[in-house]
Amino acid sequence: MTEIEFRFNLPDRLDYACRLLRKGVLQGGAKLVVTGEPAALEAVDAALWQATPTDFLAHCRADAPAQVLQRSPVVLATAADGALPHRSVLVNLGHEIPSGFERFERLIELVGGDEASRGAGRARWRHYKDRGYGIRHQDPFASPAGGNA
Repeated sequence: MTEIEFRFNLPDRLDYACRLLRKGVLQGGAKLVVTGEPAALEAVDAALWQATPTDFLAHCRADAPAQVLQRSPVVLATAADGALPHRSVLVNLGHEIPSGFERFERLIELVGGDEASRGAGRARWRHYKDRGYGIRHQDPFASPAGGNA
């Protein structure tokens, strides 16, 4: 069963996503798929290209040739149900439940601090919880005295 983790109250989901991708690939050798609305994926793509040469992270879109998909540690896709080469970690920048998420070992939901993002995050949480998924959560910007799990 897919492990689901929520990261809440992110002041800048794009920046957090890019840092999460870099950490996953550079420190853990992870292969990741990022899903979301086309505009969010465009922003991730642009941000990854604007990184310094030492911070650059190889990535591609889901419609890239098969050889490129296989070699890229990060794939940007509007849906996770296509013929994607990686099934380890799915990062969701969207406000909807990513189709095909159950094919991944782990799903990381990124939720901003604004009310629209929080409301959509709550709806996704309920969806997963109602279907029996165990959910971990984290507020990366909470003070240590806050007692977050």
